[in-house]
Amino acid sequence: MDQSIFSNLHATKHAGKIVLVTGGSSGIGLAAATRFAREGAKVYITGRRQAELDEAVERIGHGAVAIRADISSAADLDRMFTAVRDAHQRLGILFANAGGGEFTPLGEITEAQFDKYFDINVKGTLFTVQKALPLMPSGSAIVLTGSVTSIQGVPAFGVYAATKAALRSFARTWASDLKGRDIRVNVVAPGVVVTPAYKTELHMTDEQIDAYRQHVSDTTPLGRVGEPDEIAKAVSFLASDDASYITGIELFVDGGMVQV
Repeated sequence: MDQSIFSNLHATKHAGKIVLVTGGSSGIGLAAATRFAREGAKVYITGRRQAELDEAVERIGHGAVAIRADISSAADLDRMFTAVRDAHQRLGILFANAGGGEFTPLGEITEAQFDKYFDINVKGTLFTVQKALPLMPSGSAIVLTGSVTSIQGVPAFGVYAATKAALRSFARTWASDLKGRDIRVNVVAPGVVVTPAYKTELHMTDEQIDAYRQHVSDTTPLGRVGEPDEIAKAVSFLASDDASYITGIELFVDGGMVQV
């Protein structure tokens, strides 16, 4: 069969959709934004660092637009959604991906650390979704970034894991809250995907990352860590019409890591 047929289908999967990806300047967010753009969507990305946003827009292409914003700031969220509303009056897909975490063992967790990550991961995601809803018509989709850590009990990662467990709970509640509006809410839960955040957020060295990568490869059924675009494919699916009868789920994309 003519490969151009597959290429054209790929390019029109999200044709005409307006997509917002928070935390879209690197890692999984950047991979998802790139995939959405290639699949025909008009893509907006957010992040806190302008230089990274500018570089990401160049990589994504397809007329992607960057908005500098911190999702833990109500004023930034208002400015972000005003920009989308003024340009399009609507939003078809929200990938609420922005978040962060760090390793701190029980006994050393500070109030400032707790507040920082719950403000970003939980409060920030909650109000991102709430402020997006007035722009989202029937048939829209919301995807949240969860994590396998929410069910694992990874040492020294309790605060981060708890924030991701909260997002899983939100997805269930919001799927019920939105009954009758035909707006779907789902969670994608990545396994180990090595991104720049391993250095910038988790402060891991190259040696530590290599050792962790090997450990995961040795203990995961597929025998390797994941790639950002493998998560992006799952996000695209959950946001697409192919998943039109799927809401409230948590889709683990983890190479079998927490499945066996």
